[in-house]
Amino acid sequence: MRKTAAFPFLALLLVSTAQASGEFYCCQDSASGRRVCGDTLPEQCRGRAYRVLDSGGNVVKDVGPPLTPEQKAEQILENKRRKQQEDAGREQRRRDQALLDTYSTPEDIDLAQKKAEADVNLTIQATNERIATAQKKRKKLADEAEFYKKKTMPPELDKDLRAVEHELRLQQELVELKKKEFDTIKSKYDADRKRYFELARRPPAAPSGSAATPLR
Repeated sequence: MRKTAAFPFLALLLVSTAQASGEFYCCQDSASGRRVCGDTLPEQCRGRAYRVLDSGGNVVKDVGPPLTPEQKAEQILENKRRKQQEDAGREQRRRDQALLDTYSTPEDIDLAQKKAEADVNLTIQATNERIATAQKKRKKLADEAEFYKKKTMPPELDKDLRAVEHELRLQQELVELKKKEFDTIKSKYDADRKRYFELARRPPAAPSGSAATPLR
């Protein structure tokens, strides 16, 4: 059976009840202005702030009044912002650890950058060789096409010319794309280098030696 009381009149009754239940609830009754308590939450306390007390009368928890719709919406946004910050913090710690696991010294960053740039240079070199081969093939086909300037060009020759022109465009676009990778590589390793020094608490230094020379 639920018991409610107004302090100090039924304090002894509440203590005996609290000893059985372990805790009781108190709030200020707005109608009477008196403090109302019970071993379960009194009706007068519903929808308002109240306190949870232990059997010794010590405050265990303060429970605030219900939030307004605006406060609930703000709380949802705040919880979302906090979660995003926590997620971002975890991701940054993961990246920092991966950075330290990848590079033992600043020189390792320099070597990794040189290798990445060298790989791009090799791709550009190989692509330029394919372009040179395609250009020779195009010249040969163009010379054949000269013979048909005033005649109908054979379909096979026309098809070959179109194919080699398409191949040249693709390879030239690839070269331009690869050249842009040098800026991406530089930005990446500059950021790695900066963060590495921040984590190692060492002053930044210029990369040792020059990076691979980009083929332009």
